[in-house]
Amino acid sequence: MATILVVDDEPDIITLLKILLEKEGYTVLEASNGQAALERLGVEPPNPSAPRPDLIILDIMMPVMDGHALNTRLQSQPEMSGIPVLILTAKGEKMRDLFQVAPNVAAYVQKPFEPKRLKSLVAGIIAGTNH
Repeated sequence: MATILVVDDEPDIITLLKILLEKEGYTVLEASNGQAALERLGVEPPNPSAPRPDLIILDIMMPVMDGHALNTRLQSQPEMSGIPVLILTAKGEKMRDLFQVAPNVAAYVQKPFEPKRLKSLVAGIIAGTNH
């Protein structure tokens, strides 16, 4: 089954997503901000043996490194740029414009989210990937 990296600074959101997605059979990795995600992905510091997720669920507003900065960094890494990203944010529609030009953004979900819809989106994104 697929591996999903959840990047969010709210522990309750990470816990909820972990429970929701593990029930569906996914392996869930966690990071609390963009910098932690770069470490988890083996980008900074470089670690070629780090797990490569099939999908990244990404919050936008986080301390240390926000979701937009993280996604920009991922786009500059050839081995990371193809990983689809699902943006999950409480910041509303105005944040969508930031990501319109990012080819790796597969979906955009506003918090609070409907778990069924999120599971459906995740399944569709995973099914459409070639990982």
